[in-house]
Amino acid sequence: MQNTSWEKSSSWYNKIVGDEGHYFHQSVIFPNLKKIIDFNSLESVLDLACGQGIFERQINPNIEYVGVDIAKSLIGEAKKKSQNQRHQFIVADASKTLPLAENHFDLVAIILALQNIRNFEGVIFNAQRHLKSGGKFVMVLNHPMFRIPRQTSWEIDEQNKTQYRRVDRYMSELEIPIATNPGKFQDSEMTWSFHTPLSKYSQVLNENGFVIERIEEWISDKKSTGGKAKMEDRARAEIPMFMTIMARKE
Repeated sequence: MQNTSWEKSSSWYNKIVGDEGHYFHQSVIFPNLKKIIDFNSLESVLDLACGQGIFERQINPNIEYVGVDIAKSLIGEAKKKSQNQRHQFIVADASKTLPLAENHFDLVAIILALQNIRNFEGVIFNAQRHLKSGGKFVMVLNHPMFRIPRQTSWEIDEQNKTQYRRVDRYMSELEIPIATNPGKFQDSEMTWSFHTPLSKYSQVLNENGFVIERIEEWISDKKSTGGKAKMEDRARAEIPMFMTIMARKE
């Protein structure tokens, strides 16, 4: 079984994400999360597959926070960037048993990482295990219908002057290798994307005692230039880039 940790790709990932997140973290994901989560009311947060801790730097520094990631070097970066005594980072697999208190956290989050974990069911189980009753679980995903690596793409209908999103496969669960540096060909480090249809996420959440409270779909806020800008901007406004699922532990 292939290693799906991002340890070998940690240097590349740290470079593109930086201290505050990449462009979409800053312009789309974090602003929208703050609209649906009352950050000021939280007392404790568990951040699964936290990377170098970009979500940690969005929340109140006085609340309890635990970030978990399997990549040791990313956890090392998170600790260097934080230096907050109330915030803890541990190296662990988010899909396996965690050395943390059960029924403890107000919020469990996994941001743009669940689709890189083969055993996503284990992640959802852990969210249920460590949340308080009534606690919230938030999953931010690349849109599971429109953003499937190698199975979705932009195409143009020249006759109608429209850009549209082509979807070749959706219902099948897929394991898709991703080269972090395609220019290196076979020498590039690899990450993995695991596609799961929305109905499967709903099923596993239900099996673990969650009730879905809301589903949000977020578009890219970028704007095009040039002769095709109008059709590109219209397509971008209609085809969401991200999906966020907010579920409550019963």
